[in-house]
Amino acid sequence: MRIPKVGWVRFHWSRPVEQAKSFRVSRDAAGRWHVAFAVIPQPIPGPGTGEIVGVDRGVTVSAALSTGDLLVVPLLSAAEKKRLVRLRRTLARAKRGSKRRGKTKTAIAKLKAREGDRRKDWVEKTSTDLVRRFDVIAVEDLKISNMTRSARGTLEVPGTNVRQKAGLNQGILANGWGQLVTRTEHKAPGRVQMVDPRYTSQTCNACGHIARESRESQALFRCVACEHRDHAARTPSSTS
Repeated sequence: MRIPKVGWVRFHWSRPVEQAKSFRVSRDAAGRWHVAFAVIPQPIPGPGTGEIVGVDRGVTVSAALSTGDLLVVPLLSAAEKKRLVRLRRTLARAKRGSKRRGKTKTAIAKLKAREGDRRKDWVEKTSTDLVRRFDVIAVEDLKISNMTRSARGTLEVPGTNVRQKAGLNQGILANGWGQLVTRTEHKAPGRVQMVDPRYTSQTCNACGHIARESRESQALFRCVACEHRDHAARTPSSTS
């Protein structure tokens, strides 16, 4: 590949690309160079059986399907998380402008890049699997940008439960909520159905009773009317 003002550069294909009209070269926080080609991909055809699936996105379970499948993004392992904590502590103690600080920041960036790569790979594989197996994919019409807005507030009006809200925001972003829907829409235009999310997490699959108290925790749903118990991800939002 020939880059203007640079010359010929070798690179490795991650996948075949056809009819690319332009490209962009970039460097990420981990120091890795990437080349992205502008290509409009062809839609992936569905099975043609009329199959419909509901997808409920969550923090404990990344995507719960109405088929009963519970899908989870493979993020950092326990050992990697411990290393990330140690690196952040080292960074906090390191002197600004020092080589140690620079090396630590690079190590942190590499870990975060690894996590991002795994999430992106999961999104690509999951979205492709969905559009190949089902003709219609129903997902909650969630306003993710509003949901992940900071709760810090201002000096005059400080926010409440800031730490808990920050943790929820991180969980939403780490599970690739927006990426999954976006890539599914790219691969199956016109086949993604947005569903009103109101009361879906409080509605019983068995009897249809709606009660906030039925949602005992992030992972457990127990209907206060009929005592039906299930994973909280398997609510009508994933069976619409």
